[in-house]
Amino acid sequence: MNDWLEIHRGTVPLVVAFPHTGSDLADVECQFASPWLARRDADWWVDRLYAFVRELGATTIRTAISRSVIDVNRDPSGISLYPGQATTELCPTTTFDGEPLYSGSEPDEAEIARRRDRWFLPYHAEIKSELARLRADHPSVVLYDAHSIRSRVPRLFDGKLPQFNIGTNCGETCDKALSNAVSAICAESGRSHVLDGRFRGGWTTRHYGRPADGIHAIQMELAIRGYAAEPDHPSSSNWPPPFEPDYAAALAATLSDILKACIAFAQNKSGKSDQ
Repeated sequence: MNDWLEIHRGTVPLVVAFPHTGSDLADVECQFASPWLARRDADWWVDRLYAFVRELGATTIRTAISRSVIDVNRDPSGISLYPGQATTELCPTTTFDGEPLYSGSEPDEAEIARRRDRWFLPYHAEIKSELARLRADHPSVVLYDAHSIRSRVPRLFDGKLPQFNIGTNCGETCDKALSNAVSAICAESGRSHVLDGRFRGGWTTRHYGRPADGIHAIQMELAIRGYAAEPDHPSSSNWPPPFEPDYAAALAATLSDILKACIAFAQNKSGKSDQ
């Protein structure tokens, strides 16, 4: 097993993926202009926020490799998931704010291919394998892609991001009954939410979500303020904010209800989409 790839195998029909919680810059750390900048855009503490999922019987898959080395939630061909909008690449060359990650040469095609083979492909091989394992025992399986981001990133979106950002690629990646159930729980929490807004699901959600085949994929992008004391202006002295379980408890309780709903949906599905 790769030491950078963490897998916990559960039995219920739910896989929770953590593509961006890693901060390991691997063998390319010296190439970055600033290791702190290269780590800044991680989905900080999301794996700790969702620590309860193993108790629910879910399978978890996490890479420890930083998204700045290679983003395992981007199209491996390099095609943009959001044409015409600012985003970062398979091997990012800038931060979310547009700051250059490299002081010298950026990754060329050969280096991108090396990183894809070394980290991207094994990560997705495990997702594929775990979905197949669970699908053999269940008529339907939910793949839940867990993310977070700063509440304000002007280059990527206007204003303040809603707390819960649910992505299904406009209904293509999961049954409407699932997205409705998740949206309802978000609404009941009293926190802001949106379905298929700025974040409609990354490559993982779009690639694996095949409702007609019993695989329902959904992405959840959280605003970090819901589970950590997010500063207005992140700097090397205050970022990332510490993870405090008491601060995160209310949001974690809502997320627990969401994932229980995902499990219940999969267990009650006949395997046919209601879309």
